[in-house]
Amino acid sequence: MVENVRELLKAHEGLRREVYLDIENSSFVPREVLEAMLPYFNQRAYGNPTLTHKPGWEAFEAIMESAQKIASFLSCKNLEEVNFTPGETEANNLALLGTTLQMRGKGRKIVISEIEPLSVVHVAEMLTKYGFSIVKVPVNSEGFVNLEKLKEAVDSETVLASFSTVNHEIGTIQPIKEAMEIVKDKNPKTIFHTDASDAYGKIPFNVRELDVDLATISSYKILGPRGIGALYVKEGVNIERILEGQIGTQKLWPGVENTPLIVGFARASELAFQKFEENGAHMRRLRDKLIGEITASIVDVRLNGPKGERRAPDNVNISFLRCEGEALTIELSLNGVYVSSGSACTRRLLQPSHVLVAIGRRFEEAHGSILMKVTRYHTEDDIDYVLEVLPKAVERLRGITGATVVE
Repeated sequence: MVENVRELLKAHEGLRREVYLDIENSSFVPREVLEAMLPYFNQRAYGNPTLTHKPGWEAFEAIMESAQKIASFLSCKNLEEVNFTPGETEANNLALLGTTLQMRGKGRKIVISEIEPLSVVHVAEMLTKYGFSIVKVPVNSEGFVNLEKLKEAVDSETVLASFSTVNHEIGTIQPIKEAMEIVKDKNPKTIFHTDASDAYGKIPFNVRELDVDLATISSYKILGPRGIGALYVKEGVNIERILEGQIGTQKLWPGVENTPLIVGFARASELAFQKFEENGAHMRRLRDKLIGEITASIVDVRLNGPKGERRAPDNVNISFLRCEGEALTIELSLNGVYVSSGSACTRRLLQPSHVLVAIGRRFEEAHGSILMKVTRYHTEDDIDYVLEVLPKAVERLRGITGATVVE
C-alpha cells in the first residue's frame, strides 16, 4: 500500500501549478493562523487551564479570549454560550445526543432533512435503537427543505429538529429562520439545532437574530486548524454531556483543552470576518466563473444545487455524465488540481451521495459529481488553470469509457 502511494506521489513530480479546492474535506492553514498558534505549543500557555500556575493562567486567558472573539462573530449574549469540541462531527454528536439525553421522557421524535451531514444522519439513525423515531423532511431539486412537510412532521413528541444552514455538498442556503419559526410554532419545547459549519465566516449568520437553540461551527472550513470546532448553546438551553472525565473550562466537553488549536480557530475567525463583504464577493466571482465556463464549454454536465445568491459563495458542485468521479479526481490531481468526488464521508463507499440522491440525481449523475470550494486566497489565474485542465481531463476519461448519455 505504501509503495503504491509513493508511486502515485512520484507521478505528480514536475507539476506546473497546484490549485487546492478540496476545502470540504480538509484545508491548508494560512501563515497568519499558523504564526498565531506556534507560541502556544512550547513558549506560553502550554499548561492546563484549570491549574493555578502561570502556564495554566495563560492558557485560561487564551481560551477565554478566543471564546470571546468567536462569541462576538456569532453575536452571542456571552462567551459561555461557546463550547469548544474537537470538531464539527463531535459538536453535532453533542447536539443530538446531549439534547435527547436531556429531553428523555418528554418525547421520542427527531426531525431532520434528507440532506443533513452524516454526523447528523448517522446519530439520528443510531438513536432509533433507543426508541426514537426519525422523520427526514424531503427537499426539492435544488436542495431546499419542503417547509410544508416540515410543518406536518413536528408534533408534541418532537424533541429535536436539526437543519443545516448551508448544505455542505451543494451549497443550498436554507431558510433557517422560517424553519425554526415553524418548528417552535408547532412545539415551543422542541430544541432547534443547525449545523452552521458551511455558513460561519462565509454568509451572514447571527444566532441571536435566528434565535436557534444550538449551532455547530467548524475551524477547518474557515481555513483554521483541523481538530477543533464549537457548539453554540443558547443561554437557558440545557443539554447533557455525552462524555465523562476531567472537567476544565468546557463544561460540556471534558478533558484538557487544546489551547493552540483554539487560538488558531479564533485567529482564522478574525481573518474570515476581517474583510467579510470583500471576501464574499471575491469567492462568488470565482464560483460563478467556474460554474459559467464549465457549463458553457463542457457538454453533458449538471449543476447540483441552486444558482446565485441562494448558493454559498464558495461552493461548486457539478456532475459530469460519462465520467466516474473518483477517476476524474485522480486525473485532475495528476495535473495539480485537487478536488473531491461527493463528500469525504461517502467517497470510499460504492454508493452515491445521499444528498445528490435526495435532489433527484440518477446513479450515474451522482457518481460523476465533483465538489470544489474556493477561498479568499484563490486567484483568477488559479481558476483559469482549472478551466484549462478540467475539459481535457473530462474528454480523456470519456474517450476511455466510450459511453453514451442516456436521458
